Amino acid sequence: MNISPSSAPRGLYLITPDVAETAQLLAQVAPVLPHATWMQYRNKRADSTLRREQIQALLPLCQATGVPLIVNDDWALAAELGADGAHLGEDDGVLHEARRALGPAAILGASCYDSAALARRAVDAGASYVAFGAFFPSPTKPDARVAHKSVLRDAAALGVPRVAIGGITPENARQLVAAGADLLAVISGVFAARHPAAAAAAYRAAFNL
Repeated sequence: MNISPSSAPRGLYLITPDVAETAQLLAQVAPVLPHATWMQYRNKRADSTLRREQIQALLPLCQATGVPLIVNDDWALAAELGADGAHLGEDDGVLHEARRALGPAAILGASCYDSAALARRAVDAGASYVAFGAFFPSPTKPDARVAHKSVLRDAAALGVPRVAIGGITPENARQLVAAGADLLAVISGVFAARHPAAAAAAYRAAFNL
């Protein structure tokens, strides 16, 4: 599914924190979800049972808010539970298999780190958006590869949304938007903030939305 630049989604791409209690996760997500354009379920500490439980709990909340829910790593679980899409890193499966399982309308993303060439291959394999980063030091992934803002410009010709991730704050967000980011992917910048809803609104404001 390719999305034309004129209709590309823009705004905050919210990523869930690693929370073991589903009720607590919902309580953290609910106040900030209205500020999000997309949301990705990501919990690196959860086992398969907890992931399933949390996705099933988040889906009606996302549907009620009109925010697509994208599942990190596990495209098979995303397809099984009826999520809106999946996001794959370089070791999380084959993109064209995920596209076939999820169907042509699903949102399918790929981590492309610092490489426009990797992004081109991802789009050819069925990705409907590409993600680059980390652009700044990230508390979530302190050893992440470093990406330069130029990769966002280099990927413009691919015709799919470009997601920026890694150490993004409301203060540095606008420079990534100016470089071509369509979505800003954020975890701790929202969920570790003193006022998460205000932080989420500040990221959204970087796009003048």
